[in-house]
Amino acid sequence: MTVKKITSIFFSFWLMGILLIILGVGAGVATFIENDFGAQTAQLVVYRTTWYEAAMVLIIINMLCVMYKFQMWKKPSKFLLHFSFVFIVLGAGTTRYMGFEGIMQIREGETVNTMISSEPYLQVTVVDDGKSYYQEYPLAFGGIGDNSFEYDIAFNDKVLNIKYKNYSYQKQGVSVMGIVSMDASINDDSKEYTLRGTKGSRGLVKTQTIGSTEVSIEYGSKVMKIPFSIKLNDFQLERYPGSMSPSSYASEVTVIDGKNIFDYRIFMNTTLHNGNYLFFQSSYFPDEKGTILSVNNDPGKWPTYFGYFMLTLGLVLNLFDKKGRFFKLTKYLKGQNLASFILAFALFGSINSYAASTDENSSEVKSEVTSETVSYLKRYKDDSFKTASDFGKLVTQSNSGRMKPLNSLNIEIVRKISTKATLFGMSPDQIVLGMLTRPELWRNIKMIKVKTPKLKKLIGVEDSRKYIAFSEIFKDGVYMLSDEVDKANRLQPAKRGTFEKDLINVDERLNVSYMTYNGNLLRIVPKRFGTKEENNKWTTPLDAIKEFTGKDQEAVESMIRGFVNSVVDENWANADKYLSFLAIYQEKVGADVIPSKMQIENEIMFNELDIFPKLTVAYVSVGFILFLVAFSTVFNQQLKSKYINYTFFTILALLFFAHTFGMGFRWIISGHAPWSDTYESLLYISWSAMFAGVVFFRRSLLALSATIIVAGIFMFTAHLSHINPQITELVPVLKSYWLTIHVSILTGSYGFLGLAAVLSCMALILFVFRSPQRKHLDDVIKQVAAISEVSIIIGLSMLTIGNFLGGVWANESWGRYWGWDPKETWAYVAIVTYILVIHLRFMKPFNNPYAFSVAALLAFGTILMTYFGVNFYLSGLHSYATGDPLPIPTWVYVLASAVVVLILLAYRKRNLKNF
Repeated sequence: MTVKKITSIFFSFWLMGILLIILGVGAGVATFIENDFGAQTAQLVVYRTTWYEAAMVLIIINMLCVMYKFQMWKKPSKFLLHFSFVFIVLGAGTTRYMGFEGIMQIREGETVNTMISSEPYLQVTVVDDGKSYYQEYPLAFGGIGDNSFEYDIAFNDKVLNIKYKNYSYQKQGVSVMGIVSMDASINDDSKEYTLRGTKGSRGLVKTQTIGSTEVSIEYGSKVMKIPFSIKLNDFQLERYPGSMSPSSYASEVTVIDGKNIFDYRIFMNTTLHNGNYLFFQSSYFPDEKGTILSVNNDPGKWPTYFGYFMLTLGLVLNLFDKKGRFFKLTKYLKGQNLASFILAFALFGSINSYAASTDENSSEVKSEVTSETVSYLKRYKDDSFKTASDFGKLVTQSNSGRMKPLNSLNIEIVRKISTKATLFGMSPDQIVLGMLTRPELWRNIKMIKVKTPKLKKLIGVEDSRKYIAFSEIFKDGVYMLSDEVDKANRLQPAKRGTFEKDLINVDERLNVSYMTYNGNLLRIVPKRFGTKEENNKWTTPLDAIKEFTGKDQEAVESMIRGFVNSVVDENWANADKYLSFLAIYQEKVGADVIPSKMQIENEIMFNELDIFPKLTVAYVSVGFILFLVAFSTVFNQQLKSKYINYTFFTILALLFFAHTFGMGFRWIISGHAPWSDTYESLLYISWSAMFAGVVFFRRSLLALSATIIVAGIFMFTAHLSHINPQITELVPVLKSYWLTIHVSILTGSYGFLGLAAVLSCMALILFVFRSPQRKHLDDVIKQVAAISEVSIIIGLSMLTIGNFLGGVWANESWGRYWGWDPKETWAYVAIVTYILVIHLRFMKPFNNPYAFSVAALLAFGTILMTYFGVNFYLSGLHSYATGDPLPIPTWVYVLASAVVVLILLAYRKRNLKNF
């Protein structure tokens, strides 16, 4: 091969594509290796291998060559954007080969200048003729791959040979590194050493005599000295009220660095910097008298940060570059108008049908109950509303320590046991109040959801029934499902069928019902005096009556019994009086933690509005209609109308306003940004998709239909039964302004990229219907592809900036901006994939709308993996998965098959050039 050909390869976009695929696929595979064999194995097999690092270096060389070829120094935005990766890779390489991490443990009053390394070492100490020799080797083992090693240590005219024999991988936790066996020999005398490795602590030392030489071998972390000392003056731990969950913890320390002595407070998201060393609050001693600090020495931080800055600036400037691709696409789209049409009405009917569906079980409820119960329910429904509403305004304390109105808990209870927002035309407050005060009646009312025919048969009820009563599940005082529930719980989640899932869910609903009847879920009584460990803990009415003493016990018992008896006697005026006494008691005794009346009223109003479930119905309904309308206008040009386009845009804008209002309201109530858990992040992705369509692509009816479809899909997913919508407290590490910025930008990008995926799917559908009689479809496909590309450019910019801002947050929080955690790795895979997608046009065979649409649709799989795959199927810092992963739903396979079929059908008519 000539020098010219070799040189041309480095200037080729084909090399770029191949290297991007190697980097992306390699990293993606590594996350599954990590899940099965641990993070250390993934590092050894992929991330730290010569081939993977060589691919990174080669792609930087390739990028520099392409920059030279296109003279990018004359184009500031493109130059900053591309050249930033040189600094990022340079910084990463410096950190990789020159940086180190570890753990420092300090008790209060102690001064320490040593740390324990995070990397494992094989440490060998030889004692011969009264002289000691020491040698250490950085050494890590993987659950797969070649672990062999051999070392020769020369001493006192002798040679100690240490040779690998066997390694047994053990997946027991991050600190366990398995068991390694090796042979140590001097001349012909040999001994076997078997050592268990540990990470973050010293390994056990094994000493044996080989001939006349004493040989000690240790495998694990080593002690490292730092050039200054740290004294722990005080460790402080705060918990959420009434909970053992930490709210925050901090270390008051003194840094002693020669003549430079200063005090500092280290706490979550506030890191101590001294030289190249960073110290962050990691954990604490079990007795809460000492701190555990993570230590990081990172000489590559500043090149990396400078690269992040250049990258962010370049991405932003790229959106305003008049000579850039983004500007060219938007200019093209300004001259196009993709249609409009009609309809918009079914929204309100859909919402009404949604509300009506909540009472679908009312006919069931009244069957097979006594006339006394029926009469009671009628009176109770009409007469108890005001008292129940006031009951919902009481404050309760969750297990995590969150103070909230009882109304929020009541809604959670009713939704849990019935899967409905309301029952029998009564509010959740009325339902729970009735269960609490008249359990002997409510236990016979059918309101516990049951689905599978097999379970209904086991219980002994007809197949047509959707609900069962609590009393139906017990026979002669024995729980009928006990043995079956035990069997179902012993099965791995992936092996549970619909019967086992329904069985476990019904068991949970029965437990919630039982605890509601007994009042065990209602922590509404504050303690006047509590121990430090109780930390403003509130308790249940029955426990208060049993445990309180003196006047407090008398007062609580009088209020509780008076209230319950008044409700039983249907003396609502008297019940209101006792309820007011209990509210005053809460305000007086629980003054330290009780929310203000305005906070309580705001949360109750938020609950009553029930914005997001209603928006879900609206999005799905309007999205379906708009999808049909948009395609109708494509195939029938006479249906175009500016007025109807404006009507649909107005509807979407109003829905977007309602969504924005709901997100803001939830932010006010929770006290943190509304994208901190699965439910909230799904709401936010949906919001970002709506933002993309309403703000950027409002002229295109197809784009608007794709917008609301994406929003509807994510909103629907958010309201699936396994996703918990309740507001919770944040763990300490999530209380960071960097987190708010990072998650908002990163998660927001999913909306744009999801929109591009749906638009690409629409383009492929249009490809299927191409024909000489429908030549106008070619222009529509080009327009849709252009909108999709614009959406990808914005989404990729947000994804990249958000991901690297996450690195800043990680560095602020725990002193490390990149750790190859599965979540950040798949975000990196997504970035690599979308970089390839937007550069496909530089490779002639793929410079067409068909190839782009296929790539944009399939690329969204990396986003789905980043969000759902990592959260529920891979373990890691960002993951919600614990134990065995959830089984992959059948519809995923069906959808994937449908996508493949669509791509194949569109392939026949793929020949279409770009605009």
